[in-house]
Amino acid sequence: MEINMETVIHDDDPRIRQHSADVNIPLSKEDAELLFKMHQYVAESQDEQIAEVKNLQPAVGIAAIQLGIPKKMIAVVVPIDEDHIFEFALANPKIISRSRELAALQTGEGCLSVPETKEGYVFRSNRIKVRGYDLLTDQEVTIKAEGYPAIVLQHEIDHLSGKLYYDHINQKNPYQIPDNAVVLE
Repeated sequence: MEINMETVIHDDDPRIRQHSADVNIPLSKEDAELLFKMHQYVAESQDEQIAEVKNLQPAVGIAAIQLGIPKKMIAVVVPIDEDHIFEFALANPKIISRSRELAALQTGEGCLSVPETKEGYVFRSNRIKVRGYDLLTDQEVTIKAEGYPAIVLQHEIDHLSGKLYYDHINQKNPYQIPDNAVVLE
């Protein structure tokens, strides 16, 4: 399966709201190949030249359900600085702990499956721990994430329950900041 903007489903497709199912570990050849291609999409989408040639929209994460496949698999590639990249290709990711302190991105969130911008803050836990199988290291991992990487992981894990980022936006006051929250630049 080739992954590009033609194969990503949008929020008007009812499949995006499906709950995803666990996958078997070790991964089947088919699941491993799909998860590898998801990771490749995200990594390549961040290179302008490759993205243009392959019809990729820039992204920091993708979930299998965004391809219409209801399996608990996500890929994230978040550049931290020149020398560090926060990247995982996870099967069956699960949040095992989260902070009470919330965080949101000042610019809001976006999504490959949401073509129209939805205005407002999306508050999520500022710190989380996630457990899952990482295809890149071929092992069970426990990931500690804070700030932007934590937001990206939660965004992708939400997809596995059929949730989209704009479900978290306060409809009455989209830019209201709760007492226990920070807004990240």
